Amino acid sequence: MTQCTACGKPLTLEIDLEGEDEPDQDATGSGSEVPDSVELTQCLLDSYEIVQCPQCSKDVSSRNSSGEEQVLCNLNNEGGLQEGFDILPILKEESYLRAFPEERRCRAFLEFCAEGDVGAILDLINSDEDEDTSMSSNEEAATKPMDVLRYQDPMGSLSTGLHVAVSNGREEIVWLLLFLASSLELHLFPPDVLDAARTLGAKREEQTGKVDVRVLEDSNHRTAENLAQQLGGMWEPWIQSKRLRPIVDGILPIV
Repeated sequence: MTQCTACGKPLTLEIDLEGEDEPDQDATGSGSEVPDSVELTQCLLDSYEIVQCPQCSKDVSSRNSSGEEQVLCNLNNEGGLQEGFDILPILKEESYLRAFPEERRCRAFLEFCAEGDVGAILDLINSDEDEDTSMSSNEEAATKPMDVLRYQDPMGSLSTGLHVAVSNGREEIVWLLLFLASSLELHLFPPDVLDAARTLGAKREEQTGKVDVRVLEDSNHRTAENLAQQLGGMWEPWIQSKRLRPIVDGILPIV
């Protein structure tokens, strides 16, 4: 049986073949062990040594064809064996989130934007609101919640959810974020978008005093509109309508 080189624990995961929520521990043949290993192990994260072997401290990183650092491994789990898998981005992200656990929701939000999961975004935002209402005034003063809608990814070129939605072609997410985090006038939204927002229970807060998400730039000084201009294609009507452009000097986008 394959074991972790650092802690000696088996690199397997026991699963219930019958799909029971609470399998009988005394039953035989109801479960099976499947590989659940990375041939660098979770101990890399536990030790915060993401480019060193946890046993011998040897540097296991290398450089790809572009000169970027990578950590190649054989990822073996229930999905099968993936050879030459670069696990460094995952290790960096997990290491970062251990240092800043309050950003887990924000990063989940960015993943939902990339996947086009409207329901998950609204559930996340609503859960944040529920936590805010349950806070005492002292707790709220001591812990200011992060603005998920305007979060800029420090590990992803300071991209916002709007940048992520544009780069992944998620038009429905773009509409949602404009509804929730911009000053775009309601009459500039298509009726079916507004109907969907009401059906899904999306709530638009007063935007006075808040940063319009369309203003935010990534580390390359690009707004979401600039990114859409670079990508073109499906975003051409958006560029022409100027919906992705925030109001400047009182000038509204045209449709």
